[in-house]
Amino acid sequence: MKWTCALLVLSIMWPQMAAAADYEKCAGIVSDAERLACYDSAAAARGVKSLPAVPEPCPVVAGQHPDGLVAADSFLGKSWELDAHTKKGTFQFREYKPVYILPVHYSNSPNQSPSSPAPNRSEVLSEPTGRTEVKYQLSFKTKLLENVIEDNGDLWFAYTQQSHWLLYNSQVSSPFRETNYEPEVIYSLRTDMDFAGMHWRLLNLGLVHQSNGRGLPLSRGWNRVYAQFGLERDNFTVFLRPWLRLPDSGDRDDNPDITRYMGNGDALLSYRHGENIYSALGRYSVRGGHGALQLSWGFPISQMLKGYVQLFSGYGETLIDYNHSQTSIGVGLSIQDWQ
Repeated sequence: MKWTCALLVLSIMWPQMAAAADYEKCAGIVSDAERLACYDSAAAARGVKSLPAVPEPCPVVAGQHPDGLVAADSFLGKSWELDAHTKKGTFQFREYKPVYILPVHYSNSPNQSPSSPAPNRSEVLSEPTGRTEVKYQLSFKTKLLENVIEDNGDLWFAYTQQSHWLLYNSQVSSPFRETNYEPEVIYSLRTDMDFAGMHWRLLNLGLVHQSNGRGLPLSRGWNRVYAQFGLERDNFTVFLRPWLRLPDSGDRDDNPDITRYMGNGDALLSYRHGENIYSALGRYSVRGGHGALQLSWGFPISQMLKGYVQLFSGYGETLIDYNHSQTSIGVGLSIQDWQ
């Protein structure tokens, strides 16, 4: 009886023992291909079917996202955190508009008589403003809520401040000629659609307030809602932003004709070539026939610092100049990337 049980156990265990010996022999083979073939042969000898070959992944072109739709280093993807690997959570400060200082900013026609058709909002300045000033801009955005609708929809807060400083005008103790404050709330949706040969990556729905914080007669300000369409292709980025002004009631409107000069929307085109950034920002008023064009060039100086050149021509370089046309050029430094 004992010998019968021993033979029964041995008959059951022998195939496993033989297989273990074969697999141990395969493990000693250095070549990956030969080792895999050895395992397949050992398995086939015992009636075990080999697993189907796993197809190799499609090669990814350098700079291309694995899904083939957008570039892995997409500027809009990084700036607006549109892809899973770009998400950084809430309340992290990110770049928005250019951050720069132009120590030399020259205008061919300084606005010596700011005016508005609204009552008690026009003045002839008693002191000359001067053609040369310092212009600088600060700007940032931060995410308040992430993935509002399933895995899409982020709520952002953004803030931009632009100042014009009469540093070289000692006759009036070098005051700030104008500072514009521009807070925004932006709801950003990832779209990921092909459109007109470009990739439509996002739709921003925004509410923006802009004012200069001054009292009468130099107070200026307005509120807008907008839809901004962000598209890109390779190193080329386009933002199209039509807006609608929210009316101010009665005598609270500092500038009732502002859309005739500041336009009904803007378009921002940017091109990145290496460390150089070229951009063009244009506005146009369908009803008023006025507008403006701003050209910018950022070029590398160091890892964190860029040289910056800006040319502006048209109406509304600042709110106090919303209905004043001038051409200006500034040279200085920029410290970060921008949209």
